[in-house]
Amino acid sequence: MKLNKIIYSFAFIGLLSSVSSCTKDFDEMNTDPNNPTAIGAQYLFPYAVEKAVDRYWGGNVRFERLNLDGAMLWVQYLARNIYSNEGDNYGITPTFYNNTWKSLYNDGLLNFQRIITETGEKGKSPNKNYEGAALVMRSWTFSLLTDLYGAIPYTESIKGTDATPIYTPAYDSMDKVYAGILADLKLANEKLTVGGPAISGDIIYGGDILKWKKFANSLRLRLANRQAAKKSAESKAIMKEILSDAAKYPIFMSNADNALLANTNTRPSNNEWNEVMIVGSRTDWSISKTVVDKLTALGDTRLGVFATKNKAGGYEGIPNGLPDAIATTYLSSASVLTDYFTKASAPSVIMTFSELNFILAEAAFDGDIDGKADDYFKKGIDASFAQFGITTPTTYLTTVGAISKEKIIEQKWIALFGQGVEAWTEFRRTGFPKFSPRDARAVFENDGVVPTRLPYPTTEYSLNKVKLDEGIKINGADNMKTKLWWTE
Repeated sequence: MKLNKIIYSFAFIGLLSSVSSCTKDFDEMNTDPNNPTAIGAQYLFPYAVEKAVDRYWGGNVRFERLNLDGAMLWVQYLARNIYSNEGDNYGITPTFYNNTWKSLYNDGLLNFQRIITETGEKGKSPNKNYEGAALVMRSWTFSLLTDLYGAIPYTESIKGTDATPIYTPAYDSMDKVYAGILADLKLANEKLTVGGPAISGDIIYGGDILKWKKFANSLRLRLANRQAAKKSAESKAIMKEILSDAAKYPIFMSNADNALLANTNTRPSNNEWNEVMIVGSRTDWSISKTVVDKLTALGDTRLGVFATKNKAGGYEGIPNGLPDAIATTYLSSASVLTDYFTKASAPSVIMTFSELNFILAEAAFDGDIDGKADDYFKKGIDASFAQFGITTPTTYLTTVGAISKEKIIEQKWIALFGQGVEAWTEFRRTGFPKFSPRDARAVFENDGVVPTRLPYPTTEYSLNKVKLDEGIKINGADNMKTKLWWTE
């Protein structure tokens, strides 16, 4: 379970940014010998995990809710019934991309790196299982950042408090970041030792090291598949290595292996959407017409898990991008999220068995791995229905029809409901699913282009401009229309 956020807050006031500028007097601050500043991994780990996953799942601060006011709208899971200029029309504020960057680096990566340093072979408290789990989470967080922004500080990042500190880190291209992450995930699998030293404060797997190994290798498959169109031979080799040795490289085998943050019924460790929609009483979001129409056409019973019925006893969604004067007319009739997603204890999902099977279905369909794409496809669908507590309808696969790349990604999109950031990344990579023509009344910013990335934070322009300019050259431009490296 998540641990109470307040427990950790005292310890992290001094965690300064190591990405851009970092005060050089940090290590010269007066210290009180009666109040040691060294913090054990059992406290650092849950804090960093919770901060990174909460930021990814949504956050609860207006104007910086990455999932709710960005990705969930851009992949048409949700639509705004008011304040459409907060994401639904593709408009975002600097706070949105500034604080996403800041939180993932400062609250997440900096602390994962501290754990790796402290628990590594040469650290003060060697523990290869803490080191391995932190490597997995550091890899996942870096993958989020590069998939959000493109080129990022990687090899020179989080070094602001090193013996030879780097305050203006260079930017690395996405392919270089991916290469480093993939190598780190392999190393993490080697570090993680079933029967080895115990870890506490594990709010994802409760100290189950085998599940951490499965997550490491499943995440490695995700990233290898994502770059496959750009690095075919390398990606094929990685996937073959993992899938050829289940004992050495275990992967998800059921929904029991899903990587997720279990939230609690007690604030402040409740689900972020619960904090916004139930505790905060915000009713700004309804289900998108796109989801309602697609699942209705398929006879997909997951719709009842995702959306409430309206007073007429049916499901109705709102077209995305409607101006407030029009969107508000749907308030009394549009479906909204069910308590499966808004209850306090609803989990924040990172990666699932269902997603893994769709990854393998795509890889098999593309000829990158052995095995039947159709078998993986069916497993992915069944796993998704089971994840949401229901059974696949007997006629569902017939309704879906013959497998294709588009149908694999479309079913993946349905299965990822709630994981807006991941679905948005897959949409940007593949161009699927193909959404219906926009409502004629909708009004969009960004020249009507679904955002392809987040702009770099304003702090990088003021504190790391020279290196930032190099990063922008790698991407091509710093706007929300620039396609990222893995785009097919």
